[in-house]
Amino acid sequence: MSHVVIRGIPFATRLRAAKGGAKELLERDRARAQKFLAGKSHHAPSAAVGEYSSSNTGASSSIDVTDSGVTYTMQVGVGNPATQYTLLIDTGDSNTWVGANLPYNPTSSSHDTGNTINVSYGSGTMSGEEYTDTVTLGSNLVIQNQGVGVASSAQGFQGVDGILGVGPVDLTQGTVSNTPDVPTVTDNLYAQGIISSDLLGVSYEPSSNADVPNGELTFGGTDTTKYTGTLNTVPLTTTSPASRYWGIDQSVSYGTSHTILNTTAGIVDTGTTLLLLATEAFQAYQQATGAVQDQNTGLLTITPQQYAKLQSLYFKIGGVTYDFTPNAQIWPRGLNSILGGEPGKIYLIVSDLGSSFGTGLDFINGFGWLQRFYTVYDTGNRQLGVATTAYTDADTN
Repeated sequence: MSHVVIRGIPFATRLRAAKGGAKELLERDRARAQKFLAGKSHHAPSAAVGEYSSSNTGASSSIDVTDSGVTYTMQVGVGNPATQYTLLIDTGDSNTWVGANLPYNPTSSSHDTGNTINVSYGSGTMSGEEYTDTVTLGSNLVIQNQGVGVASSAQGFQGVDGILGVGPVDLTQGTVSNTPDVPTVTDNLYAQGIISSDLLGVSYEPSSNADVPNGELTFGGTDTTKYTGTLNTVPLTTTSPASRYWGIDQSVSYGTSHTILNTTAGIVDTGTTLLLLATEAFQAYQQATGAVQDQNTGLLTITPQQYAKLQSLYFKIGGVTYDFTPNAQIWPRGLNSILGGEPGKIYLIVSDLGSSFGTGLDFINGFGWLQRFYTVYDTGNRQLGVATTAYTDADTN
């Protein structure tokens, strides 16, 4: 398996620069959740539960991404010669665009389609012109004629230049005028023969420092050095609106015997920071842990004594149970300042989705969850892969 490794340039997190601290983070996550809930299903999956083997990963390339403390970004070149942009990696969106901060620089490879682009993110919006251009993700990952939005207006994207959208292509429908849909970077890498499979492997590692290159994207395959044991696959959910995104069915238990969320549909999403559960499940979790809401941050907080008794959350996905440890459930204490929190205080990353059970999207496994597992976004087979990693049981927080 071939790999190219590019270390992203660290940048100041949006939250660190925001006056609202964790409360703004919560507002962004919930606004994003409401946008997901308003979606309509037209992304119908069909695949059986199975396993990946190293033989079907094929040619692939890996890229390092940078953990900004609340989201992940990577450096993406657009144009020839390329201008480097810091883009937010987003599995909950499929448009790639630039210009939120660093302006777009047209070159000989740029083509203005004459079409307009408008995308709403719940926590932000962008509008502008749609171009096609050369997009460089790595030295051997150069895409010709990739659809790239060029923002003339963008709100809610402080600290980044735009989005690298790696969600299902159907999400681009209706975003660009006179255009049925816009193939994603993964789709075009596959269509242009640069990668052998239309999938994306994502590896994140928990860290107590912001702005460190501790994640990796693998286009076209999986990196077997980044996970342990079996990489299990599960078909994408058929339940709307979760079916429109990288949606799966799962149940969640607190400890081994207390189910707080019966098997239901939700999504895995790199663009959401926290682990969001339907209101009833969140309330059951709060009661089970004895946590109280912190007035300064809006997050749940527990005492050291309560932390010592905290139980694992168990996620059952496709017949396999994954252990989300007590340490995984807390915000990294070394990053409490990003939240506007108190040094050493214990904040939980589990929060209220803001909607009741039964909406068709009852959870969002955000980046706090993703840091503990390896995930594979398999467009070709319409399935999601999950595996444990060396950091699943880490006590880094």
